[in-house]
Amino acid sequence: MSLKEEDRRILVALELERAEKTLREMEVQFQNELWAMVANRLYYALFHAVSALLISEQHEVGTHRGAVNRFHMFYVKEGIFTDDEGQLYSRLQTLRENGEYNCTIEISKKEAVEKIEPTRTLIEKIKKHISDKQEAK
Repeated sequence: MSLKEEDRRILVALELERAEKTLREMEVQFQNELWAMVANRLYYALFHAVSALLISEQHEVGTHRGAVNRFHMFYVKEGIFTDDEGQLYSRLQTLRENGEYNCTIEISKKEAVEKIEPTRTLIEKIKKHISDKQEAK
């Protein structure tokens, strides 16, 4: 993605804002006990945070699966983020796909709820990484 630095910063900020908005949407789904939608919103919040991360360091986002693969390749494999954090992202993608496309699979409350705090923590860690990198420039 060929962007001017200022345009890149704007796009990163917009992706991070979308991540926060999506977390707020997740809270509404949580209150309504819609567990598949909780998982969906958690996935999309993390997707937007990872998109911001990739964009900030001039990597392509591409497809959803491509974003997961790039996160693993550039950040998990390099030790910037942990294997557990990479697995969380992959697992949320699977939950989202199951919840949206597989009518025979029901997302449980336990499955959804146990991913809320780790997802919030990972998003905060991504935001800090982006901020630290921007300050170093």
